[in-house]
Amino acid sequence: MLIAIAVIAFLGISALVARWLNNDTVERGAVTNLLQEQARGDASAMLQRLEDCDDPACNAIVRRNAERLRGPGKLKIAYYVSGTAHAVSSKTKFTRVVWFTPGRLTTVQCVLVRRKGNVFAGTTVSLLRVTAPIGREASCPS
Repeated sequence: MLIAIAVIAFLGISALVARWLNNDTVERGAVTNLLQEQARGDASAMLQRLEDCDDPACNAIVRRNAERLRGPGKLKIAYYVSGTAHAVSSKTKFTRVVWFTPGRLTTVQCVLVRRKGNVFAGTTVSLLRVTAPIGREASCPS
């Protein structure tokens, strides 16, 4: 009986840890998809993916990025630093991404990510904004 309880507890804890770690993968996938749409020049798809980009300034940045950063080839992520990585509860922070496509030098951008919820009830990952390219050594806004 004690072994059965230990196994059930272990499986429950494992499920929570897996759910918690999966949020990082979901976030990275969403950010990568956003940047791929940008590299294709698809501002409309980017605006649909961003949940808090209704104001004219945000729209202008997205459209300018899609026009300016459009380029052929497969997008590759060179460096990824998430401000919400391993969050166990709600958190909103910028994620710094260094990416490139063939024939283009690296581009550095920040994506504002919001995680809502917690490990027990579940977490949602939302992308709110994307910045214009920043300097290669620059940090994201705080």
